[in-house]
Amino acid sequence: MKKVLVTESLDKGGLDLLRQHAQVDVKTDLSHEDLVKIIADYDALIVRSQTDVNAEVLEAGKKLQVVGRAGVGVDNIDTAAATSRGIIVVNAPTSNTTAAAEHTIALMLALARHIPQACASLKGGAWKRSNFVGVEVKNKTLGIIGLGNIGSVVSRYARGLDMKVIGYDPYISQEKARALNVELVDMERLLKESDFITIHIPQMKSPEGL
Repeated sequence: MKKVLVTESLDKGGLDLLRQHAQVDVKTDLSHEDLVKIIADYDALIVRSQTDVNAEVLEAGKKLQVVGRAGVGVDNIDTAAATSRGIIVVNAPTSNTTAAAEHTIALMLALARHIPQACASLKGGAWKRSNFVGVEVKNKTLGIIGLGNIGSVVSRYARGLDMKVIGYDPYISQEKARALNVELVDMERLLKESDFITIHIPQMKSPEGL
């Protein structure tokens, strides 16, 4: 039977499914050095965002066939080193799409209506309602940088609030943008015309300094 090492917390339901097909060991308190020492015994490794799966770990994993990321980003996994060793790296690209998009809208509304400041003021014993009226988001323009899974859902939610949505993403086609009912614009125009801006791009070299 294949052996799977899980180094961060996963839902019991997911672990139960894995255990139908493999021996699963959950070790959530491993140091990096300990991981390097034991990884040679495993065929698969499942991590979240805290485990650093670098070249040293992959080199030590003589039996490793796959590294699974229980989440979206794989920036904590050396994908180049994995590829060079024939190790497959997989993720769950839509696992937190709804949660992230809802959180984005919640933060935008909190910003528009000064909710954190109003809450702090009220807790301080003041009642200054007129200081925290804020603005309506209806008919405002939301600029979305990155129209992938999360950015696309944010655009749909924003349109439900009667917002105009414009977007910048050099990797999507005009056809997809039209399907999302988002007007593609360049970065300069997005920054100039947007009342609110939200960024949904992966961590990689090309957007550094954005």
